[in-house]
Amino acid sequence: MKRLIPLLALALMFTTARADGGFDYIAVKGPGIIGEIDVTQAALTEDYFVFADFTQGSIPAPANPGQGYQIVRLYVVFEDDKPRNVPFDELHYYPYTGYVYYVGVVDGTSEYDGKWYAANPAAEAPFRGVLFQRALLAWVPFVLLVAILVWFAVAYYRKPKTG
Repeated sequence: MKRLIPLLALALMFTTARADGGFDYIAVKGPGIIGEIDVTQAALTEDYFVFADFTQGSIPAPANPGQGYQIVRLYVVFEDDKPRNVPFDELHYYPYTGYVYYVGVVDGTSEYDGKWYAANPAAEAPFRGVLFQRALLAWVPFVLLVAILVWFAVAYYRKPKTG
């Protein structure tokens, strides 16, 4: 009976996580990211098991999982017509080596907390796509600055010499 109650609570959390069609967004921190990025891409927010199917069982902790990304999955709820971000859970995703460490449910517990899992290969392509888009956006201001400086340099050296 003691084991049944946490399982029912976990099933309720999974039902809640799926009831709205997934999470509103995920917040990602990790290598190459300054601060954090918020991702609303459906491929990474609609399915609770997008990063790993926890029901398949945990795996032994890897000796060296490599570079990982902290992922917090969130809902946006409205209180008094004001949005409030509510974190649901946290995991660490290692896309380059294929691991997921499930930190756990925020303000709760589950039988999956604190364990390692095999990553879902389907998450890798959309996740890398998000990182690539972020990298492009980070370089756009720099490229524009260089283009403006080159334009000023060319204009300066082409101006007629007087005197």
